[in-house]
Amino acid sequence: MPRVACAFWLKTPGQGEIRTVALPDPGADEVLVRTLCSGVSRGTETLVFRGGVPTSQHSLMRAPFQEGDFPAPLKYGYLNVGVVEEGPSALLGRTVFCLYPHQTHYVVPASAVTPVPDSVPASRAVLAGTVETAVNALWDAAPLVGDRIAVIGAGMVGCSVAAVLARYPAVRVQLVDADPAREATARALGVDFALPQDALGDCDLVVHASATEQGLTRALELLAPEGTVIELSWYGDRQVSLPLGEAFHSRRLVVRSSQVGAVSPARRARRTFADRLALALDLLADPAFDALITGESAFEELPEVLPRLVSGDLPALCHRIRYGPADD
Repeated sequence: MPRVACAFWLKTPGQGEIRTVALPDPGADEVLVRTLCSGVSRGTETLVFRGGVPTSQHSLMRAPFQEGDFPAPLKYGYLNVGVVEEGPSALLGRTVFCLYPHQTHYVVPASAVTPVPDSVPASRAVLAGTVETAVNALWDAAPLVGDRIAVIGAGMVGCSVAAVLARYPAVRVQLVDADPAREATARALGVDFALPQDALGDCDLVVHASATEQGLTRALELLAPEGTVIELSWYGDRQVSLPLGEAFHSRRLVVRSSQVGAVSPARRARRTFADRLALALDLLADPAFDALITGESAFEELPEVLPRLVSGDLPALCHRIRYGPADD
């Protein structure tokens, strides 16, 4: 009898379903992984779910193990933690992270999985892909000791950036968001919090991750002369306006993009994708990151959960998906 698994597919924009898929037997250099939990990357995955990926970005937005094409039908996702049930002896029985969609079991090359350190519980390791984005952004930003820094947007990515910055010596870090409820998250991460109108200015660096025009405008306002905004937001098919008049040029401000699809030029000659992901997993030994996981559902509930995440009816930073028994 062929082996099968269950996978979440986007059937049409706005509608998902669980499908049964056939599993191949793993080859000599492959692993069979049983998923323990996966994470919904709320910003990107809700954009994909509503069909908001621009045609020009279809190739760049492909997930490593995506099946199907934008806008649908397709299988999409990249925050998966599981246990190796078949494969090389060095990986057998190990908990691993993989950039794989939401699926109960899967077969991938052994090189595509990264062992999770013993110090990191599987339930937290689903954040590895997002913390990896934060690592890349800070390689791009290159903050210095004593810098004054604001992170605008207390979503999954912004909170990850703030959590990593909290480890930097003698920096002033403020997490800025329009939702006052995010103050509790900031406190758990060990950083200061402010509403946009109350944020501290004279910043050497602002990391923008709110995906709003207002947030990006406020990022420029908070900069000191010759300061830099690192733009992490993904706007999909939306157009945004940026105020480049008034004092933008005289203050010599900088807006730089950062994207996780390539290793930052600052480290590209000396770090691989695997190195970057391993570093993210090491950082997740800090239990403060648990504050980023704000909800959990069973895998079978995904077709109902994603529309609620898109509409905002189910507020979340990272929404964790559970496979099997609740205590697995």
